[in-house]
This record gives sequence, C-alpha cells and structure tokens, in this order.
Amino acid sequence: METENLIQETEIKESCTCKCCKCCKWAATAVIALLVIAVIVLYVLFFNSKGGSQATAPVVTDGTQLPIAYVTMDSILTNYNLYNQMKDDLIREQESARAKINQKANALQADAADFQNKYQNNAFLSQERAQSEYERIARKQQELEAEDARLSQELVNKQALMMQTILSKIDSVVEVYNQDKGYHFIFTNTGSDNILYGNPGYDITNDILELLNQ
Repeated sequence: METENLIQETEIKESCTCKCCKCCKWAATAVIALLVIAVIVLYVLFFNSKGGSQATAPVVTDGTQLPIAYVTMDSILTNYNLYNQMKDDLIREQESARAKINQKANALQADAADFQNKYQNNAFLSQERAQSEYERIARKQQELEAEDARLSQELVNKQALMMQTILSKIDSVVEVYNQDKGYHFIFTNTGSDNILYGNPGYDITNDILELLNQ
C-alpha cells in the first residue's frame, strides 16, 4: 500500500515540474473560464432565436387602456327585456301547441280503444265496416304526427328568427356605442367560450345593456 502511494506521488511530481503546481491551477482556472463563456454564448443565442421567430406584443403597465372591450352574452340575454319578452311569448306558443297535440292524441287514443272493444265483441256489422273504421283511425294518427312535426318545425324557425332579431339589435347598439368609444375590437363570449379571462376594466356589458333596454 505504501509502495502504491509512493508511485502515485512520484507520477504527480514528474507530470508537473512547476513550483507548487502553479501551472495546474492556472490550467484549471482557464478551463472553468472557457466553460462559463460557452454557457453565456449559448444563453444569448437561445433567447435571440426565440425572440426572432415570434414577435411578442408589449404588455401595458403604465395604466394605459388598450382599445379593446368585451361583452358577456349570458348576462346580456338574461337581462335584455326584449329577449325575455320574446322568449316568454315563444314558450307560451310552444305550450299551446303541445296542449293542442295532446288533446288530439287523447281523442285518438279513445277512438282506438273504442275500435278495439267493438272488434273484440264483434260489434261491427261486417268486416268491411271494421276495416273502414280502422283505416279512419290510422289516417287520423298520420295526420296528428304530421301536425306535430309541422308545429315543432315552426317553433324551431321562430326561435331562430328570434335569435337573429336579438343579435341584429345587439350589433346595431354596439356599432352606435363604439362611434364615440373608438374600440378596435369588441369581443363577446358565452360562459367561458372565447374569453377565458377578462380584466373587468374592459367589460362593457352594463353599458350595452343600458342602451338595449332604453
């Protein structure tokens, strides 16, 4: 063991002839300095390449407000008087149509039950009379199904027309409102769609609502 240590010490002394191994320390220092310089160069090249590939919009921190705004559509529809009135009218019409269809369906069901009772008790004078009554009930059922589909489609069309009217009025009000404000963009959202977060300072929902309900 002592022989191995002696050999190692001899090799170290032979590999460095400078007094107190100053040359070794200088070489180590030079290597560390070169590594530091290399890291700095890589850092600069990395961030310069990112900055050159995509421009970043400046963040306003001096209190200046950007020329943009947004409107929360859920709040607009909830508090817009005309929309609520048109929606209530449409609901009443839908309920009336449903009551009419249900009344006819109940009458048809009664006819079908009466037919079945007469047929089971041989109350029809002839097979032709039973067949004629069966066909009459089948036609009434087809007519009722067609009327139900027609009324449903009418309600769908009226709802689409209602929304088109409401959105057109909102667009008109926003256009007039922006003549004085001069916003470059006015966004809208439903729930969290399109806008995940909005600074309340850019929210003009109440202003638009006030104009809509005038």
